[in-house]
Amino acid sequence: MAQHATPTLRRIADIAGADVVNEPGADLPVASVSLDSSAVEPGGLFAALPGTRVHGARYAFDSAAGAIITDHAGLAIIQETSDRRPVLVVEDVRAVLGDIAAKIYGRPSEHMTLIGVTGTSGKTTTTYMLERGLAAAGCRVGLIGTTGTRINGEPVPTSLTTPEAPTLQALFARMLAAGVTHVVMEVSSHALMLGRTGGARFDVAGFTNLSQDHLDFHSTMEEYFAAKAQFFDPASPLAAARSVICVDDEWGVRLTTIASEPVTVGTRGQADVDVAAEQLSVDATGAQEVQVRIGGDARTFTLPLPGAFNVANAALAIALADAVGADVDAFIGGLSGATVPGRMEPVDCGQDFVAVVDYAHKPAAVAAVLQTLRGQVPGRIGVAVGAGGDRDASKRPLMGAEAARRADLVIVTDDNPRTEDPAAIRAAVIEGAREAAGAATEVREEGDRARAIDALVGWATPGDAIIVVGKGHEVGQIVGAETLHFDDREEMRRALREHGYGSETGEE
Repeated sequence: MAQHATPTLRRIADIAGADVVNEPGADLPVASVSLDSSAVEPGGLFAALPGTRVHGARYAFDSAAGAIITDHAGLAIIQETSDRRPVLVVEDVRAVLGDIAAKIYGRPSEHMTLIGVTGTSGKTTTTYMLERGLAAAGCRVGLIGTTGTRINGEPVPTSLTTPEAPTLQALFARMLAAGVTHVVMEVSSHALMLGRTGGARFDVAGFTNLSQDHLDFHSTMEEYFAAKAQFFDPASPLAAARSVICVDDEWGVRLTTIASEPVTVGTRGQADVDVAAEQLSVDATGAQEVQVRIGGDARTFTLPLPGAFNVANAALAIALADAVGADVDAFIGGLSGATVPGRMEPVDCGQDFVAVVDYAHKPAAVAAVLQTLRGQVPGRIGVAVGAGGDRDASKRPLMGAEAARRADLVIVTDDNPRTEDPAAIRAAVIEGAREAAGAATEVREEGDRARAIDALVGWATPGDAIIVVGKGHEVGQIVGAETLHFDDREEMRRALREHGYGSETGEE
């Protein structure tokens, strides 16, 4: 790959439409950009944004930046100091930051095939399926999402589902240098609203579904939908070149009226979709035989992940792969090995009942995973469920209600209470659970999450299924401002062993 020319400060100012204060005598090269004042490389560009508590310009003076880009409020702060470095001044830094970062790092997304997946549930699973299937089809794949980033299968640490624009563009450049041909990434509504994907050229956008989530960030479902729609609306600067939309819910159907010539995906017997999929059978492990119809042909394959929602995720992944010209048969062959950390992840210590950990932390997702288990086991269903603090409080009773409608035992426990009173959060979840519970449904409260898992394991008998929802792959419990190590999978294994399962085999 040829080296791109490093842009100058004047070129960056032109792209941003910025006024330049303290303009240097010589035009400066700008090889990097960062939102983190402590991480700015010497001579790089520091993007000083307004924060919820303090403006980033307060940290500009001590940074190693060669120049600063900020808004008018940031300029006023900088001018209070003796700092005389060049300052690019714009109305909204986030609105231009993506294009700036893309230019600085050589517009790397234009040299790879970029696939974005958005929606409330299923983004992570769909991107993992894409990674596995595209690799099987001979592509070199980069993955960016909730569970981290991988380049050709090797983990790379990141902190956000969709990294900030400077980090994202630098990551694209790193992937391109490593020979990546296809990038698959989750695109959150936060990312779209905050301009994190600005400057990225997406070849295709995929939509999974929409249900209540992030209403602490978006005031209404309409606002939430509007944020997602930016990724599909041809009038939006954030829109991908093409769209693939699952129309299993009303939001997907509505999105097809906004997108231009979308490929439609359905798993509910719709007659007029471009890609249709259905479950033919399911075995005791939850693995499914699935048939997908695409391009006039029907193909049957085994999907190791359980649940009707994963049939939809697989169909969307196949349609996205087809949209970018991948070998569909090779792609489908790769799905037989698809696994996703913390998504319907079984924990097996030789016990005679099903034990599962899942990331479900939204009402619709809780309902879906419990419905999946109900169709797989002959016995009872037990679930440990909670809700996060400092987040959308309206979904707490809904979490409890969806659990109680489908489980025989609901244990309400703590799940990242953050700065709120954990007992108050549990009370809201319990209220919803008890209102929805049938006569045979037992609702318990156990704030200690490890003890809640112990109680689930102690309750289970042969043929039952137990599931802990909310954390999935995550390995922390946020209490106050502190993050304590906590892994539902580790705790499930510990509880199973303490109840006598797996002790002879020493399984890990």
